[in-house]
Amino acid sequence: MAFVKILKNAAFFKRFQVQRRRRRQCKTDYQARRTMVRQDKCKYGARKHRLVVRFTNTKCIVQVVYSTLIGDKCIAAANSTELSQFGIPMGHKNYAAAYATGLLVARRCLKTLGLDEKFKGKEKIDGEEYHVESEGEDDEEGPRPFKCILDVGLKRTCEGARMWGALKGAADGGLHVPHNTKNFPGYKAPEDKSGEAEYDAEVHKDKIFGGDIKEYMEMLEEEDATKYEAHFAKYIANNIAADDVEGMYKAAHDKIRANPDRPAKKAKTVTHTRKGNNITDSTGKGHKRSVKLTLKMRRKKVEIKIAAAQKKMLEAAEEE
Repeated sequence: MAFVKILKNAAFFKRFQVQRRRRRQCKTDYQARRTMVRQDKCKYGARKHRLVVRFTNTKCIVQVVYSTLIGDKCIAAANSTELSQFGIPMGHKNYAAAYATGLLVARRCLKTLGLDEKFKGKEKIDGEEYHVESEGEDDEEGPRPFKCILDVGLKRTCEGARMWGALKGAADGGLHVPHNTKNFPGYKAPEDKSGEAEYDAEVHKDKIFGGDIKEYMEMLEEEDATKYEAHFAKYIANNIAADDVEGMYKAAHDKIRANPDRPAKKAKTVTHTRKGNNITDSTGKGHKRSVKLTLKMRRKKVEIKIAAAQKKMLEAAEEE
């Protein structure tokens, strides 16, 4: 009986359950994910697409994904650091950058699916509420809009948050993302139940084109020039003043609509040369990599070691 394994140990009787790894890391809200991913059985494997919006300390990442049994598959992705090629070299995590990234991923996704000519989105950006034509049965005109559900992860969905900029950009870009204006900048809730809500599209438009950045730049430039030079060093280095911010974002939106493709990476033409165990490349860097020995070489190596050991033993015997 001394070697019987205890099956019902102290952990067996505890009610506490450890959260899943990605929940412990504050990366995934599994309750929300189950709701977004679950599909009716009668749909026979139809995909449910999600517009995933995430923010890091330096950039905004937007993806269009769908889930499978072996993991999520990505159709299109964009991050705000790519905006540099469209004329926005800095400020990659503000509201205006989030909007531009959402617009970029929408145009890129529709182009991948061959729907970019059918759904051009809202070309005149004025902050007004916009939805692509409502869902319905396929008709003679063509397919239905491409539908995505917004996935915000564990981010707080407070009014005016940057994630709504990415959603608005994707919606204006031609994706069908169900939403309303309740959380957009410029929305004013009714004072009582019988009242009506108000939505000022001009306030939202101002945020989309970096109006808040422009105001802050002007205020700092007048009140504290030292702080202005420190906070907006990259703007100054790129010769972008407060009055140039709106034009910068307008030009970027036009470039994204013209060609949303990611530029091809240049092929690296680096050659390597080996001399024994030393390898050097055409850039001048060098490193060591041992040459793989053949069977004959290994056996020869063993014979040399045995001969050396025998010689050592003979010398020791002669000294005695």
